[in-house]
Amino acid sequence: MKKGILVTLMLLLNSTNVFSCDQHGTAGIVEDNNLWIGTDAKSVSTVDEKTFNKILDDVVAIYAPIIAEKGKTLDMIRKWDDGTVNAYAQQTGNTWKVSMFGGLARHETITADAFALVACHELGHHLGGFPKKSSWWGSSWASNEGQADYFGNMKCFRKYAESDDNIAVVESMNIDATATKACKANFANAEDVAVCQRGAMAGLSLGNLFRALRRLETPLKFETPDPKVVTATNHNHPAPQCRLDTYFAGAICDKDAYTDVSDSNAATGVCTRSNEYSKGIRPLCWYKPAN
Repeated sequence: MKKGILVTLMLLLNSTNVFSCDQHGTAGIVEDNNLWIGTDAKSVSTVDEKTFNKILDDVVAIYAPIIAEKGKTLDMIRKWDDGTVNAYAQQTGNTWKVSMFGGLARHETITADAFALVACHELGHHLGGFPKKSSWWGSSWASNEGQADYFGNMKCFRKYAESDDNIAVVESMNIDATATKACKANFANAEDVAVCQRGAMAGLSLGNLFRALRRLETPLKFETPDPKVVTATNHNHPAPQCRLDTYFAGAICDKDAYTDVSDSNAATGVCTRSNEYSKGIRPLCWYKPAN
């Protein structure tokens, strides 16, 4: 091996700063983009600075102790004044970081629940389990994009919402009929149905962000899932409809939010085909089952 290549490899392997949603820190929950929404921008978003901080306070209150039990520290980096339309996860030594930006919160597609789901997606890179992002020297620390989406709604968002009066919350929302039907079919308890509805609509809000950034004209719908079937698991950002399908699957999977996932077994703590689930499973538009 040439000396220059060897030195580069050693630097990569010994680096203490590792990023996700992209291994090099150049992409976040969405692909790298130049959109900037400053604090003076007129926006229809309902996420103001107070809401921004309240959501992140609530998420930290839930997950800082969980991460502390693993011997790590959660650092929720809040950049309200930063107009970046993205969010990132990073691990630096024993510190697990999540960077959240005001620009994303101010985007017209983003609801308060969607912003919470963004934070849950980023925590999903740290805690979401298998499948992990691949790298040229093997598997990385970070759960891949689809798994972070799936974990975000199935585990994190449910914990975030569980202390709310969710029935009252959804009474003031315009809930999609297809989402409501699926939530009622998968949950018997009215509160669980309401949390499922909130998670589904948060996923639609985020899906519409991805759609807007890609300038797609076709609307995203719960009843028109992405027909793509991958031949190998896609570790990067799936198409917007595929990501909506994943958020929806996470919302309707009936596995308990406190049943942990695994870093090595994709079937642990989730709805899987191998356990004869047909709903709430990872969509084939990004996920290739092992068997």
